Amino acid sequence: MTPIATSETLFATAQQTLLAPSAIGTRQIEHIFNSMLAHRLDYADLYFQYSRAESWSLEEGIVKSGSFSIDQGVGVRAVSGEKTAFAYSDEISMAALQSAAKATRAIAAAGGTQTVPLLHHGSRRKIYLPHDPIASLKDADKVALLERIEGYARALDPRVVQVMAGLAGEYEIVMVARSDGLMNADIRPMVRLSVTVIIEANGRREQGSSGGGGRFNYDYFDDAMLRQYARQAVHQAVVNLDAAPAPAGNMTVVLGNGWPGILLHEAIGHGLEGDFNRKGSSAFSGRVGERVASAGVTVVDDGTLAERRGSMQMDDEGNPTQCTTLIENGILKGYLQDSLNARLMGVALHWQRSPRILRKYSHPAHDQYLYAERRQRPSGNYRLG
Repeated sequence: MTPIATSETLFATAQQTLLAPSAIGTRQIEHIFNSMLAHRLDYADLYFQYSRAESWSLEEGIVKSGSFSIDQGVGVRAVSGEKTAFAYSDEISMAALQSAAKATRAIAAAGGTQTVPLLHHGSRRKIYLPHDPIASLKDADKVALLERIEGYARALDPRVVQVMAGLAGEYEIVMVARSDGLMNADIRPMVRLSVTVIIEANGRREQGSSGGGGRFNYDYFDDAMLRQYARQAVHQAVVNLDAAPAPAGNMTVVLGNGWPGILLHEAIGHGLEGDFNRKGSSAFSGRVGERVASAGVTVVDDGTLAERRGSMQMDDEGNPTQCTTLIENGILKGYLQDSLNARLMGVALHWQRSPRILRKYSHPAHDQYLYAERRQRPSGNYRLG
């Protein structure tokens, strides 16, 4: 059965899960903000979170390990000038909120004059459904899924001597309330399936891996998808089996789409965050409008792609996620900004509060690949190690 994803049902589920057990409503949240803004704060917010997560691991034909966890809590943030104070509790109650509010407001002197507007619901993107993947499949069927992908991998090549597969799912509910009156909520499913194979021939062993996932149910992993992952993993292992050791020295590095984007993220992602640039500690500080990459390279931070792992319907400050162009045709266009740094730098908001990047990639309208050195791609298959 497909869940309904209206704004009203999202808020109702979030309130029932996060607030109702402790009899917390909008009036109580407004009271917390009023107590915080009795000090000279610029901004404050509350971040409520509940999550259930599980994982299953198959090796040598049997499920050897599994885990299940439930986490919940609330974080309180107060901002005054450049100063930020955080407090959190794994107990969601008025007493915990009052204690955290008292601790965080201490970064500013008493005498605040702000009043809290009436809380109202904010908007969000609609790029996935509020599935509960953990409840979408019986435990026995989860084990059978792992057994099927193992069987598909072994059937592809008689040289496969080992198959390891893992299945993981998460169901997360978040709610954000802000001192400017905005209140928003989201339900975030997440699933992941991975498979690793080991192939042995002529005394040599190599491995290959594949997998995928996103913000949907376990039913995404049908037999066609399982067979695809198995083929990719076995193909990678066979290529590695025939590959020669990589030669030493400088070589052209080619980054395709997918996981190689992590290298791009680590190379420039954190250096493009607003706080580092505001403080002048990034190599990109003060370089907006300058060339920082080769012509034809465009880099965006995109949290809006439907059902993708790095996408969210709202960021951690309750704003709808965006697609932000950071580098366009090699020219630096801007930085990733949360509300604090956007205010201090006098620019538009371009990011979320959490210190992580949603997704960074080279825009397909430009180069298909990113080259560390723009020379001819080397021929042959090489392996590292």
